[in-house]
Amino acid sequence: MGTVPSTPRRSGSARPQDTAEYLIGTFVGEKSFPISSDFWHKLLELPLNLNWPSHRVRGACELFAQNNQYTKHLAKILIHLSWCLQECVSASGAPSNVYEKAVNAVYISSVFLKHLIENAKNDDIEELYLSLDEKEPIPKDFIQDENIENLVVRSVLSFISSVDVSPNTYFLHLELLNFMLIAMSTQLLCGPSPGPKDVNPFIDAAMVQDGSLVSLVVRKLLLNYISQPPFKSATYSIFYEGSQPSVLQRVGSAAANFVLLPLSYLGSSRGEGSRSPLADCSLLVLLVLIHYHKCVVSNESVTERIVDSATSDSLLKENTHFSDNPYCKALENATDFEFDRIDVEGNAHIGPVVRLPFAALFDTLGMCLADEAAVLLLYSLLQGNSDFLEYVLVRTDLDTLLMPILEALYDAPRRTANQIYMLLIILLILSQDSSFNASIHKLILPGVSWYKERLLQQTSLGSLMVIILIRTVQYNLSKLRDVYLHTTCLATLANLAPHVHRLSSYASQRLVSLFFMLSRKYNKLAELRDNKVHIAKGDSINSLSDDMSTELHIYTDFLRLVLEILNAILTYALPRNPEVVYAIMHRQEVFQPFKNHPRFNELLENIYTVLDFFNSRMDAQSTDGEWSVEKVLQLIIINCRSWRGEGMKMFTQLRFTYEQESHPEEFFIPYVWQLVLSHCGFGFNSEVINLFPVDPPVEKQENEEVVSSKYQNGELSMHGLLLDP
Repeated sequence: MGTVPSTPRRSGSARPQDTAEYLIGTFVGEKSFPISSDFWHKLLELPLNLNWPSHRVRGACELFAQNNQYTKHLAKILIHLSWCLQECVSASGAPSNVYEKAVNAVYISSVFLKHLIENAKNDDIEELYLSLDEKEPIPKDFIQDENIENLVVRSVLSFISSVDVSPNTYFLHLELLNFMLIAMSTQLLCGPSPGPKDVNPFIDAAMVQDGSLVSLVVRKLLLNYISQPPFKSATYSIFYEGSQPSVLQRVGSAAANFVLLPLSYLGSSRGEGSRSPLADCSLLVLLVLIHYHKCVVSNESVTERIVDSATSDSLLKENTHFSDNPYCKALENATDFEFDRIDVEGNAHIGPVVRLPFAALFDTLGMCLADEAAVLLLYSLLQGNSDFLEYVLVRTDLDTLLMPILEALYDAPRRTANQIYMLLIILLILSQDSSFNASIHKLILPGVSWYKERLLQQTSLGSLMVIILIRTVQYNLSKLRDVYLHTTCLATLANLAPHVHRLSSYASQRLVSLFFMLSRKYNKLAELRDNKVHIAKGDSINSLSDDMSTELHIYTDFLRLVLEILNAILTYALPRNPEVVYAIMHRQEVFQPFKNHPRFNELLENIYTVLDFFNSRMDAQSTDGEWSVEKVLQLIIINCRSWRGEGMKMFTQLRFTYEQESHPEEFFIPYVWQLVLSHCGFGFNSEVINLFPVDPPVEKQENEEVVSSKYQNGELSMHGLLLDP
């Protein structure tokens, strides 16, 4: 039996620790116990208070992996876990020993299931052996052909959705959520693009559950997240035995983080904004479920006709589609429990509908948006659920959501590239609504404590949003250098522009400075291109010219977009924005070099029409001494009243919208699992992860988060489309 004892100690003086050691040793050993054997009851009813060193725990897992194909003990303990959970659900106010048995079952299952998943050879999940031998004696109440993964997933989800969280059930709820994350971690072994050959037995089982159960699960996971139930202690001996952790807690803390348990969970590094382990795990499970896409073959006969494997893979990819995700649909169709959709539209949604307290969800998200997982949940709701988007847009306290979003963008160097993208897309989605764009300029902030470069007092939320978006462009220019990020920022500013109202002096200055900043980049690129073309010889001239011309064209578009933004303000909102006029007049020299540029001349004509109008008013105004800022601004305010827009060319008003690309799963599935591994507290063997690239360990550096996600920087641009209809 290797490092695990195989000799039972049955003397009358045997201590509980000895008996526990014997039972664990027997569980991982060669002997197969029938599912109806009394061995399982002893194993699950016994407090497991062993203190094994990490090498013994690893040895136990390795021995279990060798013997499981013959003993089928993983399948059997999963069946017993299902039975324990069914008893918990059916027995109202079940005694504590029922929950203890279920906790033992899920602990043991999680430890050894995770080891098997991590160490599957050639990504062969069949090594889990989730079936019973035909000769296995079957209890009367067990169906021989029952799919074990379906049985256990249904039992776990039924418990999570139907049993209230209480001091007696808290740990079981938490460990069942951890079990679901471990069971669904087979996705880490798959490639970044879901294929028909991917094997994910547990998450696939979750996808085929009854629609009513799916709705209950989505609702309960969100309610767990909203309520943020705090960590609650219990008196179970399995959790505490003096100051010594149990054997399975040792597995969690010492044996290469085989499984996450409550004690090690609380000791792990948590995401910002986190207050409740149960709430965090609920959110992670929900994100994995709603973003899963199962790839299925459209025409199975194709595989029968093909012999060559390469040709077969190519044809399989062409003849596949993604099955519907019921959890995603349930989230998209969720409604506010204070508002009935039927009353307005006159027709009911087909199937069960998740009804949620949108007000509480809104407030919870506002408190937790420093956490990256919360940002992804907000994105998922705004992008997929029109009812929740509408609810957010009619709230009068938009600062509840916007302030933490803007603060996170202000602190961009400490955020991952993907988090920055998600935050910007959320702002872009919100900016598609004209009432939102108007209302954020009416909400005045008394101060912005986290903005350090300048004292911002009595600034509108709209002005702050403009300032932060421009600051993000500046950060991107110096650090990330990502075209998609530029485009998203500028698209949001373009949506805001026609509705700008009393933009602050600082925001107005930053807007003009944005044009100057991009123009300097444009001029450097043009000069660099000309120099390289002059130096290069032969065939290299064409390639150099093409590369530089592409980047130059991109910045030409950016400059034009900034001019479009300024034009929209001057065309539709000039009388309400004297500070913008002042900023343009103060820095009017920055526009001069581009006055005759074929891509900019039409847009600059409007700016110079405005400049001519106000400059002529200044020239006609006699003043004692020099013009002060206050005098110029007062003159602008007075003459804004007589501004009629004469001579201004009307351009089509820009309106950018966000749409997901046709295969968003190629970004979101890897992204969700990166969040899971960074938040949940248990490790996973990086050498077997195929879902996303894993960088080798490097010394910590100043911008570690940005550097570590370097390979993702261009990824989202393939999955988000900015459309200008």
